[in-house]
Amino acid sequence: MLSVSDLDVFHGDAQALDGVALEIARGEIVAIVGANGAGKTSLIRTIAGMHKPSRGRIVFNGTEIGGRPSHQVCNLGIGQVAEGRQVFPTLSVMENLAMGALLPRARAAKARNLDRVFAMFPRLAERRSQAAGTLSGGEQQMLAIGRCLMGEPELVMFDEPSLGLAPAVVQAVLQTVADLNRDGLTCLLVEQNVAVSLKLAQRAYVLENGRITLTGRGDELLADDRVRQAYLGL
Repeated sequence: MLSVSDLDVFHGDAQALDGVALEIARGEIVAIVGANGAGKTSLIRTIAGMHKPSRGRIVFNGTEIGGRPSHQVCNLGIGQVAEGRQVFPTLSVMENLAMGALLPRARAAKARNLDRVFAMFPRLAERRSQAAGTLSGGEQQMLAIGRCLMGEPELVMFDEPSLGLAPAVVQAVLQTVADLNRDGLTCLLVEQNVAVSLKLAQRAYVLENGRITLTGRGDELLADDRVRQAYLGL
């Protein structure tokens, strides 16, 4: 579904990604693991069209998308649940969800997708008229995921979905990722909780200083001594 090859990205003179290559097959959960500053968010934002690569290719469902504007990337079927949730705080829950359905690809399915989001997150239905900025962190994360789903994506990129959330809420959010994947959604997961993300993912890549240094099945990397020492403190 998604193929990234020889990807270089610079922020000014600083190189954020160096020759990154990865693949995601339809129906997979693929995790990107790495320390803060390794380039994980730069990778997601480059795929999403928010950063322009200086070299390399990004191909989604056979279409070259590297360097395309983000609204075109979204309309091709790539959704993003951004780090920090990024809801519109002064807009209501319903208004935030409606923003997600503005994509041409999603307009015809707006009612069906809204029913799906409210079935998945009943609390959002209860708070549909409430300003998003007054929701709890967990509720805002539900809203961010729901808004993404309103865009009818085929691939969703989750950037640190558990960041700043209480442990019980973290489990619920990551279970949502697993449930969406079970329902057929392809997922790219960047998550600070390395152990959980590797358990969830069919495959994973380790990103260090802008380069892919390890790749394999999630359970293989979870058992790898280098990963255990660097990221799990074992």
